[in-house]
Amino acid sequence: MTEFDAYVHIMRPVMTERSTILKEKFNQYVFEVGMASSKTDIKRAIEELFKVKVEKVRTMKVPGKFRRMGRSGGYRSDWKKAVVTLKQGDSIDLVEQAA
Repeated sequence: MTEFDAYVHIMRPVMTERSTILKEKFNQYVFEVGMASSKTDIKRAIEELFKVKVEKVRTMKVPGKFRRMGRSGGYRSDWKKAVVTLKQGDSIDLVEQAA
């Protein structure tokens, strides 16, 4: 069996206005994750990286948008995001973690 690598499953935090509201109101954090990552993989990776307890993981696939480049156009890649709900009292300081 291969060793578990959390960085394969968690790509980066998604810092948007909506994710900030989710963090403040519901103690939920949004991450870009690998397309092949399951909810259990994401839960294990978050708990390993940030030393917190995860209650729930919700995932969704975000389709790539059409973007023009001069005359021609193309699609951005599809990506997957996860909304992670932490146990009451736990938190992740994403600004400090990124530095």
